[in-house]
Amino acid sequence: MSVDADRREFLKAAALAGVGLGLAGCQTSGIGAGSGVSGGAIRSPYPGTGLFVAPPLERVRIGFVGVGNQGSSHVRNFLGIDGVDVVAICDVTPANLTRSQKAVVDAGLPRPTGYGDRGARDFERMIGEERLDLVFTATPWEWHAPVMLAALRAGVHAATEVPMAVNLEQCWELVETAEQAKRHCLMMENCCYDRPEMMIFNMMRQGLFGELLHAECGYLHDLRRLKLTDFYYDRWRVKHSIVRNGDLYPTHGIGPVAQWLDINRGNQFDHLVSMATKSRGLNLWAEREIGRDSPEARQAYALGDVVTTLIRTKAGQTIVITHDTDSPRPYSRNTLLQGTKGLAQKYPVQRVYIEGTSPNDRWEDLATYRERYDHPLWKGLDERAAGAGHGGMDYIEDYRLIQCLRQGAPMDFDVYDGAAWTAVIMMSEASIAQRSRSVDFPDFTRGAWKTRPPLGIINVEGARVG
Repeated sequence: MSVDADRREFLKAAALAGVGLGLAGCQTSGIGAGSGVSGGAIRSPYPGTGLFVAPPLERVRIGFVGVGNQGSSHVRNFLGIDGVDVVAICDVTPANLTRSQKAVVDAGLPRPTGYGDRGARDFERMIGEERLDLVFTATPWEWHAPVMLAALRAGVHAATEVPMAVNLEQCWELVETAEQAKRHCLMMENCCYDRPEMMIFNMMRQGLFGELLHAECGYLHDLRRLKLTDFYYDRWRVKHSIVRNGDLYPTHGIGPVAQWLDINRGNQFDHLVSMATKSRGLNLWAEREIGRDSPEARQAYALGDVVTTLIRTKAGQTIVITHDTDSPRPYSRNTLLQGTKGLAQKYPVQRVYIEGTSPNDRWEDLATYRERYDHPLWKGLDERAAGAGHGGMDYIEDYRLIQCLRQGAPMDFDVYDGAAWTAVIMMSEASIAQRSRSVDFPDFTRGAWKTRPPLGIINVEGARVG
């Protein structure tokens, strides 16, 4: 069976099963039809790397699309990274645009050209008029794929906030378009750069946990107030909760876990099952905080309050992912990695147990291992990352993006990783819609995962040290 036929058959099977592959009302004209691009895995123009690289850039000219809460934070990060020019910004909210333009000017740099006054698709004008190397989007989810596709088709590298897409067809189209354009297309998963996750990665690479068996992760974050008030533009986030039931936000947890387990680099997600509770949290919060007869309280929400997903990998490991954004609870990502020699856990506390090293049957504080196993990137960037978003990990992910573009190096995660991590959303929706049946993952690499090299340990200069 050809590559395109394999993709079409996968999507057809999902559709026949009653799966909602996307968010109703969020499809953009021309998106989701498939690019029709055939061919194998993306190939490096420099033989021997096994991963895609592009020619190095002396400076990186960036155009931003969406500079609200998270987007404006990225603008500030890039202003502190060498070799970056923020040349254009697009946002449909004038206050957001003006704020980020001012941040650039206050940094002593030229005022970026503003776009967005001509409507939601004004990013296309920006891409067409400006000479850009990278388009970075932090818009509502349904615009991530359209913005990146426009950039790729113009020969521009593309990066997005999570998730990469809202349906499987968009995931495939991004993969195929990136391959055809020979441009980077990546989902910016900041939690891959959180200090404990990177430290656990370093410990794993040095063999402390033995053969890896199991991981747990998730996104457990009380978003009831944010969803049901005007925190998000046009209340876009709660619209997904109204019509979709699945793990709608898995990548903060699954990103680091996928790197630990070498997903798409010698291993792969094989299949999953998902199950959801009933929906109660949003209605109860709205009744108490807004009013029993308010539209928010009377609205029916499809999203179950707690969604649990179980994945098995090709290498025989298991992963448990939990999604819970509608319950009263402290923030957690349920981070855990278990191997044949021990395990590490991040929530509710950071702790580790290594057989033969830790006191018998007793946890140790993960911090006691930091001096020896702290990731070299954090050792080198600690001071520069101080004060940046989410404890500094946002700065480090932006630093690595620019470093790879300027060095002509492979990204720490690429279009195949973004598609696979995002596909957890659609696979979980599919499983729940079929009474928690097992659902097979698509192979966005078309077999290349078997030979792609694993992610290594790098230092602040971008050199591999392990």
